[in-house]
Amino acid sequence: MRVILTLICTALTSVLLTAAPASADRLKDLTSIAGVRSNQLVGYGIVVGLNGTGDGNTTLTLQTIQSIVSQFGQSTSIAGIKGANVASVMVTASLPAFQKPGQTVDVTVSTLGEASSLRGGTLLMTPLLGADGETYAIAQGNLLVGGFGVEGADGSSLSVNIPTVGRIPQGASVERLVETPFLTTEYMVLNLNQSDFSTAYRVAEAINEFMGEALATPLDAASIRVDAPEVANQRVAFMSLLENIEVDPARPAAKVVVNSRTGTIVIGGDVRVTPAAVTHGSLTVKVNESTNVTPIQNVIANNNQVVTTPGGAVATPETDIEVEEEPAKAFLFDPGVELSSVVDSINAVGTTASDLVAILEALREAGALRAELIII
Repeated sequence: MRVILTLICTALTSVLLTAAPASADRLKDLTSIAGVRSNQLVGYGIVVGLNGTGDGNTTLTLQTIQSIVSQFGQSTSIAGIKGANVASVMVTASLPAFQKPGQTVDVTVSTLGEASSLRGGTLLMTPLLGADGETYAIAQGNLLVGGFGVEGADGSSLSVNIPTVGRIPQGASVERLVETPFLTTEYMVLNLNQSDFSTAYRVAEAINEFMGEALATPLDAASIRVDAPEVANQRVAFMSLLENIEVDPARPAAKVVVNSRTGTIVIGGDVRVTPAAVTHGSLTVKVNESTNVTPIQNVIANNNQVVTTPGGAVATPETDIEVEEEPAKAFLFDPGVELSSVVDSINAVGTTASDLVAILEALREAGALRAELIII
């Protein structure tokens, strides 16, 4: 039976790879398995060995040093501790699914106090906790810091990249396995990366057609339930077949996404515009305010003699107004025009990013833009 199952899997995989359309996407790129995910870990630790770029006399750092030293049978007061070469840090890591005890993961170390750089530091043993408060990994090792900072005696400084954040590749050892429902659940749920009713239906139909029986059922716009093999050791081969099935996803909804901070505008390929006329122009008014100061002289006549003495100045405000108006440019959208026509018409009048946003918002308010306008 094992040999027969292997031959069947090989044959089905060969048929799948040769018969699928070239434009289709694999299920492993469209979906993820419910319950099979990474878990975030976080811990508080301390970095030693810094070259005077540590926290200094920060109370939290000094208390941490005192606590660590006491674990080795040494007793000292905070007053006798210097923290110039030590920094309090937060340590974060992502624990992938199916990661076993003894395997390692990368960690990121970030300063918590006043340290200016972690270059050259070493992270001491730090427990990494999950959301349930349990320890899942232990981190320790030398930091790799991509940035650096230089500070002069006069207070001037120069910083390249971020010297207060470092990484330790493979710096945490996994101590506990995170249980997943992959081997115990009666069925598997595939979650679409982007929810769409049409795509969910197509995925279920493709799975049923490939497997030759009704194993998949779409639950909603995001999830498809697939009956899993009863024998646990067959599920890996089953998922290997399942994730390589190729599906042609449905065309996405018409959207226009505007990034108001950078001026980036992305228009989806299915955006349509109903008949509409757009007039675009600009009016610039410049107002220059100035003051004209005129000196005053006092003239005194006495016995045919004229004496001139300086007097106070008279300030007269002057206003200069300039008006510049570019001729308005109009363009017309015919019924059902597509993205290319929209872009060509708007570019023809030489609009800026802000002008384009204003035109799109006006089209939406007029009901002529057949798309969702999203501003981020």
